[in-house]
Amino acid sequence: MNEQLQQGLARIAAPMVRDLGLRVVAAEPGMVTLALPVTPHLVHGGGVLCGQAILAAADTAMVLALCSLEPGVRFRPMTTVQLATSFLRPVPGDTPELGAVARVLRAGKSLAFGEIEFTTPDGKLAAHATTTYAYL
Repeated sequence: MNEQLQQGLARIAAPMVRDLGLRVVAAEPGMVTLALPVTPHLVHGGGVLCGQAILAAADTAMVLALCSLEPGVRFRPMTTVQLATSFLRPVPGDTPELGAVARVLRAGKSLAFGEIEFTTPDGKLAAHATTTYAYL
């Protein structure tokens, strides 16, 4: 399933999302773990990972988690309705990568709900997001 999701990411993601270098680390139906490399072009003037990169990774991680529920791990057209993120600690620019675990909380006929947790390599929670998607 990891390889199918990685290929799907390369196929459906916008170029700027592909530029994040997200890597599927683990997957099972309804849950996907990604690695977000902390690279210099994602670090802002304050020396920490920019929140916009975390938001894009959160949105992408949940799309992949929803894809993992589909037969054949396929993309089902959807749109983000809500994405709320709490940034709990700064991620220093010299951090190698941030882990992201996306969990589908409920996937109905027209709406899906999920949450994403971002952790530093030492296991500290850096950000938490909740999402709502509408299937098209």
